[in-house]
Amino acid sequence: MTNVSIPELADFTESALDKAFASLEASAREAAAGLSGDEAVEAFRLEWLGRKQGRLNDVSSRWLKAAPPEAKKALGVRFNALKAVVEGLLEQAAGAGPSDASLKAEAIDVTLPGTRRLLGAEHPITRTLNEIVSVFAALGYSVGVGPEVETDYYNFECMNFPPGHPARDTQDTLVVANQERRPLRDRLLLRTHTSPVQMRTMEQQPPPVRIVIPGKVHRNDAADATHSPIFHQVEGLCVDTNITFSDLKGTLDHAMKALFGSAVKTRFFPSFFPFTEPSADVQISCIFCGGKGCRKCKNSGWIELLGCGMVDPAVFAFAAQKQPAYDPKKISGFAFGMGVERIAMMKYGVSEIGQFYAGDMRFLNQFV
Repeated sequence: MTNVSIPELADFTESALDKAFASLEASAREAAAGLSGDEAVEAFRLEWLGRKQGRLNDVSSRWLKAAPPEAKKALGVRFNALKAVVEGLLEQAAGAGPSDASLKAEAIDVTLPGTRRLLGAEHPITRTLNEIVSVFAALGYSVGVGPEVETDYYNFECMNFPPGHPARDTQDTLVVANQERRPLRDRLLLRTHTSPVQMRTMEQQPPPVRIVIPGKVHRNDAADATHSPIFHQVEGLCVDTNITFSDLKGTLDHAMKALFGSAVKTRFFPSFFPFTEPSADVQISCIFCGGKGCRKCKNSGWIELLGCGMVDPAVFAFAAQKQPAYDPKKISGFAFGMGVERIAMMKYGVSEIGQFYAGDMRFLNQFV
């Protein structure tokens, strides 16, 4: 930075002021004409506009303060004009941009192929889950959600799993540690099914209820080709007056046809679930062989896919503690549940459930 001192000004006549400020302006323009690069521009700014050592600050200190009262106005007008000139020169120098050589070095060849950005896609589990939910949404079902960390009461007790029931075996349920001092119904665990959302929904609203409940569940299962300690379920609940088993059969038959094609047939076999009575397992005709028999359906022509049944009156009795409208003498309902991974494996021909969770892009790219 050039450190040129400002001379003392003894004559404050109009002509003397014009001459003094014209000299400073010429000096500023000469200095700005040779600026090149950011460092030079910054040095010019400090030299002329610096708050402590800037030349304009020096002009203000030496000339404005020393001027007689009658000359201050004329001197101030010229000072402001000079400051505007210096700021304009600085702005012009800062915006001059890079040289032609630097522009050529940074030039982009627009004829070269661009960098392809990979677009994401739904995971096959997410896609299958959304397909199932959309089928029931078209039937007027809303979507219910709830916590994955549940209490023993909502996961078991209110679903008619009394203490000592085999499903409470620690080999089947992942329990949060260090809760021995809590009452059994308040102890926390990772939910083993999405059924707790059924009870939470009934406690919050009176019938009629039609909900479908997608979500992640956890069980202490050993991983193999068809089992995983983490998987997904879609459960459904329909409660109203005069709901019958025929309504359940018609609903699931329609859903299976919507998922697998209109040629699919369904059949029901007696089963047992603590929260439904009567209960049934649902089979569909094999989508691979059309019911003729093949290795995938073990030559039976049928594939077991989900469980269902009419809601047990004992479950309604738990709901009635907070919502008296769930009187099992006046209302009825059905529930069903299916594993999302099992359906995804069938739809996409996947033989190992673990492939869904391995994060192998070679596998997942098939579903883009």
